[in-house]
Amino acid sequence: MLPESPLTTIESRLRYLLPAEMYVSMWGNPSVDIMLEVHKHLRTLQRIVHDYTSKQIDITKLKPGDVKTEWQHGTMMFTDLAGFTKLMEANASKGEEGAENLLKHLTKYFSSMISIISVSGGELVEFTGDALLAVFSKTERNDDTARAVRAGLRMQRAMKEFAEIETPSGIVNLKMRIGIHSGRFLTADIGTPRRMEHVLLGKDVQQAKLAESNGQNERVNLSNKAYEQVKDKFRFEDGKEGYHLVVDDLTDAQLGEYELTPLRRRMASNIVIEKDKNIVLQQIVSLLDDIEPIASFIPDPILSLLVESAADRRIPPDFPEPTIMFIQFVGLPESADRALPGEERKLALSFSRAFSLINAAVEARGGVLKKVTYHLSGSDIVVYFGVPNAHTNNEMRAAAAAIAIREIVQNIKAPSIGTIQSEVYCQIGINVGPAFVAEIGEPRGRREYNVLGDTVNTAARLMNYAEKNQIIVSEKVKQAIEAKYECKSLGEVSLKGKKSAMVLYELTQPKEKK
Repeated sequence: MLPESPLTTIESRLRYLLPAEMYVSMWGNPSVDIMLEVHKHLRTLQRIVHDYTSKQIDITKLKPGDVKTEWQHGTMMFTDLAGFTKLMEANASKGEEGAENLLKHLTKYFSSMISIISVSGGELVEFTGDALLAVFSKTERNDDTARAVRAGLRMQRAMKEFAEIETPSGIVNLKMRIGIHSGRFLTADIGTPRRMEHVLLGKDVQQAKLAESNGQNERVNLSNKAYEQVKDKFRFEDGKEGYHLVVDDLTDAQLGEYELTPLRRRMASNIVIEKDKNIVLQQIVSLLDDIEPIASFIPDPILSLLVESAADRRIPPDFPEPTIMFIQFVGLPESADRALPGEERKLALSFSRAFSLINAAVEARGGVLKKVTYHLSGSDIVVYFGVPNAHTNNEMRAAAAAIAIREIVQNIKAPSIGTIQSEVYCQIGINVGPAFVAEIGEPRGRREYNVLGDTVNTAARLMNYAEKNQIIVSEKVKQAIEAKYECKSLGEVSLKGKKSAMVLYELTQPKEKK
């Protein structure tokens, strides 16, 4: 028989949100003291899942599985960090000590940048490796672009702290590139109640990325559209054609004070002051009602890691060797700007189904679909095999998932958006190698579980090199999967950002069983 306890009525909701030992204790000894321990754990977990997700997600209207869209106007900022790979390599040989040292520097960097964005009136929407995407929403004062520029200048000034970092291998310099563009973008919450994702769609998102990639280290670069909004407020010099570099000749007084005090999500009061089972149960249910919708935006394996580590509120950093897969999904994301009034939901529903099927293919093979992010065309989908869950055959799992995902994408029937039916296809890159895995961001603020390093960057390069519905793998991946998969040599290929050419292969199909 089930123990007589109020908690048995919500057991199905608790089983995935409690550490294993606490769950067993709850089941074996359902006293009010155990209920208070459950309550305390859930309060901590509530703060963690809110820190792990963008405040763009409207928790007051959020219903897991409910696909919704909203056009927003404002200014987008992209940042990219140069020098991280050298910093990682300088610490990797030191094992646990090196991982902690690397995390110390990254935490200082991200905490500084995130704080400046926040107090400058911006919102950090996502981490993409060591890159950041922030949004400065348009207000009645129409000062969103100016706020973004001031934030960018403050961030570049703060980078002086990271100009000369001492490492076991010598001095490493970190530099940052910032791009700013103003426009509109479509936000969409997509997926199923089990796994949701918050995405930004539209050509202006790509234009913001281009502003960053066409910029310069240690500078703030504006697109023409952003420049027109603030050309009388700052001094500029010409950058690449169509871009303008801000000249930072401002005094501290001219740069001005921060725009506002950073705000945290408002969470319902849930402090228990009485040891009454019914009151405690009511508070636990209130916490679950708040946690469950936002937790659906966090992949299950990462959520499990957060649940088990909630007491410490810290995940130890590590240097594993995961398999990384990047999928460029083209055809639906860039249709947003063609959408006629009322067609946005039709687009989002189609994207939602595609995302959910791809996520299912990844989960079925033990992988983690980490996020859907911006790209110059379409959206990038980042997938991990081997972290946080370790396997012995990650390359095989990734190859099987890639074949399944390509088939899913090839079978997608894109809806007609704005009288045009887009061609839908994917480009996939798979790489394996050393990486840095840690909680990236502010220790008690906005942060995410992330995988960083050259292995990740190279997987993205392989994806970019791939043609329509082509799967490109590195030589190390090919060697691990060639017993079961056909791999066609593409010879030596020079990739952007790589000092020497790489031997690449096309993963074509599974080998026929003999």
